[in-house]
Amino acid sequence: MERMRMSLWVGDARCRLILLAPLLACMACKPVDRSKQEKSPPPEIVTTEGGIEMVRIPAGTCTMGSDDGPDDQRPAHEVTVAEFLIDRYETTQEHYIRLTADTGSKFKGPQRPAEMVSWVKAALYCNARSEAEGLTPCYSEGDDGILCDLRADGYRLPTEAEWEYACRAGGDGAYFFGDDPNALKEHAWFKENAAKETHPVGEKKPNAWGLYDMHGNVAEWCNDLYAAGYYEVSPEDNPPGPEGEDRPAEEKYVLRGGSWASSAESCETASRAADTPGFADACFPRETLGFRCVRKAPPKEAEGKE
Repeated sequence: MERMRMSLWVGDARCRLILLAPLLACMACKPVDRSKQEKSPPPEIVTTEGGIEMVRIPAGTCTMGSDDGPDDQRPAHEVTVAEFLIDRYETTQEHYIRLTADTGSKFKGPQRPAEMVSWVKAALYCNARSEAEGLTPCYSEGDDGILCDLRADGYRLPTEAEWEYACRAGGDGAYFFGDDPNALKEHAWFKENAAKETHPVGEKKPNAWGLYDMHGNVAEWCNDLYAAGYYEVSPEDNPPGPEGEDRPAEEKYVLRGGSWASSAESCETASRAADTPGFADACFPRETLGFRCVRKAPPKEAEGKE
């Protein structure tokens, strides 16, 4: 896709996305070569030109979904996820305001996650971040609305598969640390301990791959349109998400991880939620919605280490 600049309408509920990347939730994730990963050091942490830490996530497979979970998590099935980079922290207000000048977050603080961010605004930020580093933006506006070119080297929102694979970090429990919801307070800001607000990123314990706040704080937008029954027709290799006859009539985008207002159950790694791309007819409070970015993994010599 030719590099294009966008003129997107914030709050336009007609936004559409052409999905070309992995989708869905992982209930049991493992690297492609488990034995090698167990002997290797933790995934590499790189620092971008904009000063944001990202983690290089190895390619792997996920047993996605759960036969014991809600209907939209069924059936459990294996898919492949390619290598990618993901932000170590949720996008902070400091970094978000630097590129967008949008100071609309309710809970102010440079190290708190940006919230009150619609899916469209998150896509705009991804493009701005790409352009600031001389990368090709992933998002553009086409005849059917917003398009995403996952062949581009710029930033975008993670797919469901990427998000959950990264969250689990090789684990297979209800949370990245295991199955005990009583331990969630050590790893997440959620309804029981957040005091009805967000908190600075990175204050809770990270997962095994060094990612913070994958549970709680703000719910994180994904690149995918939400279709409750998509798991039944998902291909095995890097599922592209619902498109064609599988495309849902109602356009909502996936949210993952739960937020400061969520129950422990809603923060589970496989839990799926969705909302409109703008804030028209929004299902969730705007101050619970944020995001983090991903991008294709470049050759290792092209990135600086922490």
